Amino acid sequence: MGYTTASMKTDLHPKEYRLMVFEDLNNGVKFLTRSTAKAEETIKWEDGNEYPLLKVHISSASHPFFTGEERIVDIEGRVDKFKARAAAGQAAIEKRSAAAKKVAARKAAKADKAADKTVATEA
Repeated sequence: MGYTTASMKTDLHPKEYRLMVFEDLNNGVKFLTRSTAKAEETIKWEDGNEYPLLKVHISSASHPFFTGEERIVDIEGRVDKFKARAAAGQAAIEKRSAAAKKVAARKAAKADKAADKTVATEA
């Protein structure tokens, strides 16, 4: 098993890099960089030229890792769904607790009624 000098693959990386504007939809920050991504929209940039525009949901301008802030980025309503499930769970717990109290009160009332009957029969 010796070392062989295999040649590298040619034309592996794309060659059609072009300047492109990326817009972060969370905070509206736009930046110009090179990319091979396809874009249907265009935007006029600060230098007066028209560039392809690609809108992204999150970038380094809004990601908490890069910004150092902790905030909830809720694109799909995941936080709302979680809060709704938590509220429904709490409501179910309260409903079961109220039902258990009602059953206990009924049993206590029955026991009191039975005790009253026993005392009345003995007297």
